[in-house]
Amino acid sequence: MAYKVIYKASVERDLKKIDKTEAARILNKVERDLGRDPAKGEALKGPFQDLFRYRIGDYRVIYTKTKDGILVLRIGHRKDVKQK
Repeated sequence: MAYKVIYKASVERDLKKIDKTEAARILNKVERDLGRDPAKGEALKGPFQDLFRYRIGDYRVIYTKTKDGILVLRIGHRKDVKQK
């Protein structure tokens, strides 16, 4: 079963900071992997316990699960995206 992947408007700004080929690779992987199985990511802890992160090379995708699929909140380099 495929899940719907929705992107927050701020993700567009995040992607502009990334090389175009790298951004395309990230989006393809998000659509393919998280679109099939939203549970692939790792749950965050503390005040972000309802969020998940998914690792794609040096980049992290922060997302939350919704009743219809997932909502991508942030995409960024691992040094810029908080890990815990």
